[in-house]
Amino acid sequence: MGRVGTEETLQQHLILAGGGHSHALLLRRWAMEGLPRGALITLVSRASTALYSGMVPGLIAGLYSRREASIDLRRLCDRAGVRFVRAEITGLDQAHRELQLAGRPPLRWDRLSLDVGAVTTGSGGMAIKPLEPFLDWWESLAPGPAPSRVLGGGAAGVEVALALKGRGLRVELVRRGHSLALGTPAANRAGERMLAAAGVHLQSLDPGADARALALGSGPLVRCTGSRAPLWLAAGGLPCDPVTGRVFTEASLEVEGHPGVFACGDCGLVRSLPRPPSGVWAVRVAPVLAFNLRRSLRSEPLRRWKPPRHALQLLGDGGAVDGQPRALALWGPLCLGPSRWLWRCKAWIDRRFITRFQALAAMAEQSPCRGCAAKLGAAPLRAALERLSGAAAGAGQADGAPIGGDDAALDDPDLDDAAVIAGSPEEGLVLQSLDGFPALVGDDWLNGRLTALHACSDLWACGARVESVQALVTLPRGRAALQEEWLLQTLAGVRSVLDPLGARLVGGHTLEQRSAAEGLSLALSVNGRCEPGRFWAKGDLAAGDRLLLSRPIGSGVLFAGAMAGAAEPEWIDGALVLMAQSQQSLVELLAAHGCRACTDVTGFGLLGHLGEMLRAAPQPLRVELKLEALPAFPGALELLEQGFASSLAPANRSAWEELESGRVQAVPLTAPWRELLIDPQTCGPLLASLPESEAEAALAAVRAAGFRRAELIGTVLAGPA
Repeated sequence: MGRVGTEETLQQHLILAGGGHSHALLLRRWAMEGLPRGALITLVSRASTALYSGMVPGLIAGLYSRREASIDLRRLCDRAGVRFVRAEITGLDQAHRELQLAGRPPLRWDRLSLDVGAVTTGSGGMAIKPLEPFLDWWESLAPGPAPSRVLGGGAAGVEVALALKGRGLRVELVRRGHSLALGTPAANRAGERMLAAAGVHLQSLDPGADARALALGSGPLVRCTGSRAPLWLAAGGLPCDPVTGRVFTEASLEVEGHPGVFACGDCGLVRSLPRPPSGVWAVRVAPVLAFNLRRSLRSEPLRRWKPPRHALQLLGDGGAVDGQPRALALWGPLCLGPSRWLWRCKAWIDRRFITRFQALAAMAEQSPCRGCAAKLGAAPLRAALERLSGAAAGAGQADGAPIGGDDAALDDPDLDDAAVIAGSPEEGLVLQSLDGFPALVGDDWLNGRLTALHACSDLWACGARVESVQALVTLPRGRAALQEEWLLQTLAGVRSVLDPLGARLVGGHTLEQRSAAEGLSLALSVNGRCEPGRFWAKGDLAAGDRLLLSRPIGSGVLFAGAMAGAAEPEWIDGALVLMAQSQQSLVELLAAHGCRACTDVTGFGLLGHLGEMLRAAPQPLRVELKLEALPAFPGALELLEQGFASSLAPANRSAWEELESGRVQAVPLTAPWRELLIDPQTCGPLLASLPESEAEAALAAVRAAGFRRAELIGTVLAGPA
């Protein structure tokens, strides 16, 4: 929620649209100094990392890895107390002050800052911008006999051509006219010497020629032909340069005629102080942007930006000549180099810049986890319910209906995933379950979706379809308009799960936290129905059955590692993609292949829930796990090896009794695997017991349905341990 006082009420919503260099520097500043008081701040970015443009040519040349050249935006937001929303921005609605997003409701702002970058102009070949798609394309490109061609004679084209040559490829640079476009005649001549020394063939294209014909030639074509801001900025009614699409702003960076809206970086242009789109200017403008956003939130006068006339620009050659990188220095009319010591200077500046983000202090590792890992452990839960049952018996009260849900508050871990509240096996059963937790992520829409999927899995694990849901939403303190936005986004996330199922959100209740510092939490009561003759109880597994796990485990330690700054951004991105996938389609698939028993793996971890199945079986059974087949999220075992664990893991270690007793056999069982078996899961997989004759066919069907990491992880055996 951000670093706010316990009695402070959030009043205004500032949206940072785009993860450019200026916004990254803002976040770093706020991580060190604290957020503007009374403001809820959200960063919206299509990616969870931002590539530092100054290191991209070195990345192409193989001098840096992606990790070395990337800023982890999600981690930066965590440190600053800023919400992170990973989404594609598609437009803005000024009348309602809403930022429009692909596939989800818009976000409403009180203040808006735009740093959304630019896209390469022209057509044909592969555009250099946006950078992430270009690098994905480049890394997947198989080298061929034809030379790689780079279209564009500016700084980007020259650096990319040299970087490709430094990678050992044959390269041609195609420019318009008969000169490069590096700013001055001296720079152009120096650039031509660099290209010639590297063996990059230089071609000229007539100014009026159609460059699209180049895309039809042999060999890959990279387009570095200048850039323009996204078209939706002008379509949203902002004043934009007709050629570049960049948003015109005052010297304060506030958009002309639009109070409270700011633009900077490649998408902004100060009309009175025009500067080219460059990371150099984005870095220099960040302090003024930070100052003016604070002032705007307080409705105070803004400061003018006063940029220097020139900025130093360093162009590297990627080691294209002899494997020893050199750089060319440009400053106004002056040109120096290329030389090795200038490259060393450039590399030092670039590494120093990126290290400022990567070296931010991590959150305390003792912080309690959120999501399903925030729940009560099995031991105190079971003990409390045993005492409750004893107290009721002592008072002469009849036992009531059991409370369903395997790890929700006030339930019995050994009961089935959902409670039967009506119906009969012959006519069909009506089921109910309750689940919820504190927000796992700062994105309210995504958290609503994850919570709904997690809650619905209790019914899916019983073979039921979901019909209706009620919600209990607890909101932080804030201005009414902000609470409206939180509630809308949260319930829209829930609806994104229910609507494809034909299920209804039929009502609910809201509460308010004592302060803005306490985050949002969501609980859902889920109701559904089993078809006649279908109810998968936990204990109905049989000797000889194979155990199918629908997707990987390890989400608990991943998010614990993320809180400590130890998880790679691609690990979290990959986990969230799978966690946000509905498992409803598995119900019919598993039923068609004779599923006998099922549960969902959630708070107690795989071993805890497997123990529940064995304890519920009417006859003694044991399980032999095949650890080499057990799917783990990328990064989970690495983090466990380093000693990271969810805050619920210590309580879950009581499930190791299943291993010690021999009811569950798993060899060779190293320390990281022991910890993985008890790692608590949010939106965890289904664990299904299938007849051996159907297991392989069921696995193939589940994988074909989009669950490509599903595995058969073990076999049920007869007899006690």
